Amino acid sequence: MLQKANPKNRDLLININGDLIHRDQAGISPFDSAVQGGDAVWEGLRLYDGRIFKLERHLDRLRDSALALAFARIPTHEEVIGEIRRTLEANGMRDDVHIRLTLTRGTKVTSGMDPRLNVAGPTLIVLAEHKAPVYGSRPIRLITSSIRRFPPDCMDPKIHHNNLIQSILAKIEANAAGADDALMLDRQGFVAETNATHVFIVRSGVVTTSHCRACPEGVTRETVLELCRENDIPHEVADFSQAELYRADEAFCTGTMGELVAVTEVDGRTIGGGERPVLERLQQLFRELTAYSGYPILD
Repeated sequence: MLQKANPKNRDLLININGDLIHRDQAGISPFDSAVQGGDAVWEGLRLYDGRIFKLERHLDRLRDSALALAFARIPTHEEVIGEIRRTLEANGMRDDVHIRLTLTRGTKVTSGMDPRLNVAGPTLIVLAEHKAPVYGSRPIRLITSSIRRFPPDCMDPKIHHNNLIQSILAKIEANAAGADDALMLDRQGFVAETNATHVFIVRSGVVTTSHCRACPEGVTRETVLELCRENDIPHEVADFSQAELYRADEAFCTGTMGELVAVTEVDGRTIGGGERPVLERLQQLFRELTAYSGYPILD
């Protein structure tokens, strides 16, 4: 699975602190905190027919992460929404769009990790692209990475920060193995997530996903659990191991960029017998939800 350039994105306008700049000229200062040390937080959003799905929840998580990192100033939800709207309108976008929000601490007077060196900030970047769900409708294959996810006593996963080296190292392993993505375990050996998505299994009709001790609080993950509650689908949040994943009847991953996608193979083991009734029901419920709900960002 390798994303390809969409020709519709050739002349994108990128929003950097309110300035709309052609993608070929867009850039931030080498003194920006994101460049200096990955000192930034981010969110991925998806636009469905003029509505951004779970926008408020994403912006809450962005703010929560910035608070945890002690940013001196955090834009209000209204300010961020205004810049998203300007970006979408400038690019003539309405549907099938992925938006990457990045909020950095800002620029420094000189290079260094000390936040007291920051003299201006924050930096807000709104990158909107014409982009279909990254996995499409094709099931994916996983391998287990040697890279473990941090627990809260090492790096709290509730901070949705820009330091993605763990995920990148795991993705390198997946690429080398010819897999689509990498399964990542916590320090106790339980399944945490993949390098990019949350993991669910189905066994005897019960949907299970991991605790958020070693993975972020996923918005799509929350949505799937809500759909289970509202539609009387048995579900639980619990630790589960690789062996439990290998013997599952169904497995799938969730995320803003990938929505809900089936997992058919992990470490060379075929998952389930080919039928995926629980996932197919959840996919249908998710499509129905995104068809009518979301923040109306465009008229």
